[in-house]
Amino acid sequence: MADQDPDESLEEKRNSYERKLYAKRERLLARADKAEREGDARIKRANDDASVIPLGQPILVGHHSEKRDRNFRKRINTNFTKGHDLKQKASRLRQRAAGVGTAGISSDDPDAVVKLSEKLEELEKKQRLYKAINKALRKADRTGSDEELKELGLSDKTIAELKTPDFAGYRGIPSYVLSNNSSNMRRIRQRIEALREAVDDRTSEEVHGEIRIVDNVEENRVQVFFPGVPSQEVRSKLKQNGFRWSPTAGAWQRHRSEAALWWARRCCGVE
Repeated sequence: MADQDPDESLEEKRNSYERKLYAKRERLLARADKAEREGDARIKRANDDASVIPLGQPILVGHHSEKRDRNFRKRINTNFTKGHDLKQKASRLRQRAAGVGTAGISSDDPDAVVKLSEKLEELEKKQRLYKAINKALRKADRTGSDEELKELGLSDKTIAELKTPDFAGYRGIPSYVLSNNSSNMRRIRQRIEALREAVDDRTSEEVHGEIRIVDNVEENRVQVFFPGVPSQEVRSKLKQNGFRWSPTAGAWQRHRSEAALWWARRCCGVE
């Protein structure tokens, strides 16, 4: 039996959200490649055209060729400018592609609870280690022995660094590090709880005249559907409150929340 393509094997392991991220990344890279090719072609065309003008050759003002020459040089300049703009666009698209999926664990991910639980476990383990380090460091100060610090797997270099006061005079693991880690754990626990509660949610729809507001559980979005293009005022309100137009869904939408639902109603004048 033929070996399975590694890319196909990886595709099978991705969940629906991860496949969506992968597809988005590929689309951005494809657009970047297209912009790069078009930019290179524009610059090459400009260089080719510029090469036929003798070095230092001025425009012959009043000559019958003046208008044609000016248009020719304008086209060269336009191609250079457009070419560099396209190459910059390609660079921006690649940066966007590189950033896809790096903003943390999304609530759109069907495996979000599992991933958040794993992250919480890592933070809890780190918090226990931090506290153990500070406790062992206090004992080392009393006894003059670094044995407990070494039992935590710390090297002599790390122990020396922990004993050296930082810029604020802290030794060991500073209290603000413990506090920040604790805040992150609390935030993740709240997200896990909210996601677990949302499992029982059902998609609902409100109809206000010709406007539909959908609390879409499957897409994890609050969506606003208009019969046509809403007014500039309404569009501005939607954008100011986190809603973005989705051509795919045919709706203005943002991530689900009570606030999102409230703002959807308010922007549409029904709250």
